[in-house]
Amino acid sequence: MAGTLYLCATPIGNLGDMTPRVVETLKAVDLIAAEDTRNSIKLLNHFEIHTPMTSYHEFNKVEKAMELVGKLLSGTNVALITDAGTPAISDPGEVLVQKCQEAGVPVTSLPGAAACITALTLSGLSTRRFCFEGFLPTEKADKKERRELLSELAKESRTMILYEAPHHLKSTLEDLYKALGDRRITLCRELTKKFETILPTTLAEALKKYESEEPRGEYVLVIEGKSREEKRREEQASFEELTIEEHMARYESQGIDHKEAMKLVAKDRGVSKREIYAHLHGGE
Repeated sequence: MAGTLYLCATPIGNLGDMTPRVVETLKAVDLIAAEDTRNSIKLLNHFEIHTPMTSYHEFNKVEKAMELVGKLLSGTNVALITDAGTPAISDPGEVLVQKCQEAGVPVTSLPGAAACITALTLSGLSTRRFCFEGFLPTEKADKKERRELLSELAKESRTMILYEAPHHLKSTLEDLYKALGDRRITLCRELTKKFETILPTTLAEALKKYESEEPRGEYVLVIEGKSREEKRREEQASFEELTIEEHMARYESQGIDHKEAMKLVAKDRGVSKREIYAHLHGGE
């Protein structure tokens, strides 16, 4: 029988957040795959876990995943841990999970801390609908993709969650301000630790703050989405750039009948259906 891959969430700061189930599992498995074994050994020593470790990280994630799948297929039970938080969230663990599923290897997740959810709950922003973007591509790595993602985020109506390193924080705040305008943002750092800092502010104020202050620690940025009212106004403005005939043609080209298209055009433009009908058929 194949072994099982256990995705084990580890603390994002406070060691008291380690669950008893994760400790028991890390002691019971045959092998622990860790993002950074030098970092993880401190955690394992604290909980007196002596299970052998192997390194699994961004730079060996494909070939090492295949090696680990081979071990799992031969009956080895493997636990995957990241430096902090839940494996496979903005993490190379997603590749290992994919390869295990393709090979028919059982995978289970032991829930625990996740910086993105912790920050969201502390942000004071809407939690009903949200999206997680992880780290934006750096300008150096992919300037075009970064621009495209920022353009997409500018239209996003859900609350957005990003991760950022201290040395990239200022440039990311600048790019967000240029792309999104002055939105509400909550900056979270040192989550669950002694000096946990939660700063609800705006992008403009955050930029001003870091003109004179050097960012420290890893950040989670929780950003307000575009309001539905703002989106509606922008859509209405864009529709008004079309003639009514062009607007009708857009809907009718999608297979929508003439009468229903008139209703939709009227709704988009904030006028009555009668006005649209009069414009199109006034001479009849």
